[in-house]
Amino acid sequence: MGELTRIDNAAIRSAAMTLRAVDNRFRQQILKLLAENSRMIVSDIFVKLRTEQSITSQHLGILRQANVVITERDGKFIRYSLNPRRLDALATFTEKIASDLGEN
Repeated sequence: MGELTRIDNAAIRSAAMTLRAVDNRFRQQILKLLAENSRMIVSDIFVKLRTEQSITSQHLGILRQANVVITERDGKFIRYSLNPRRLDALATFTEKIASDLGEN
């Protein structure tokens, strides 16, 4: 198995947590909105997705816990945006696994 066996267990757990967080249709819609709009407050997100604030906040919390989105306080508002470092790290990790599996 070569390189694949050398992958850090912490990296695997982190990637799995991130993949679980984004493996949800509603959270994917949130991510798409953030990709299109750069930064958004929760009220703008739930209005665009036509859902309740509490549901949107719950899903944003899952994405934040997985470090997929980051927050920035702007007065009384909290603005959400994608975390490009985390998404890039996940892409690199999955590409490495795919590459290592392809070599076998």
